[in-house]
Amino acid sequence: MNKIHKGDQVIVLAGRDKGKRGVVSLRKDDSHLVIEGLNVVKKHTKPNPMAGTQGGIVEKSMPIHQSNVAIFNAATGKADRVGIKILADGGKVRVFKSSGEEIKAA
Repeated sequence: MNKIHKGDQVIVLAGRDKGKRGVVSLRKDDSHLVIEGLNVVKKHTKPNPMAGTQGGIVEKSMPIHQSNVAIFNAATGKADRVGIKILADGGKVRVFKSSGEEIKAA
């Protein structure tokens, strides 16, 4: 079970965007996330008249490793770790490690 899901609000712990908050918009694979408005790079694109695209410089959010982000706990206003709690019926839920409070699904 992945500890960080699409739609979660996270804080960047390392890199040039350290300390910034954003929302996870995509999971690229098991260990990389794309966060809206963070880790933005400028990509130079060629025009393609067949596809109708114009050339130029485009800003694009790139993936960041999940070890460099932590989930944001709104109750404390800080970054927090995620734990997995097994319910009586055998289901699993994500909880904040600091408080044990369940993380609401986005």
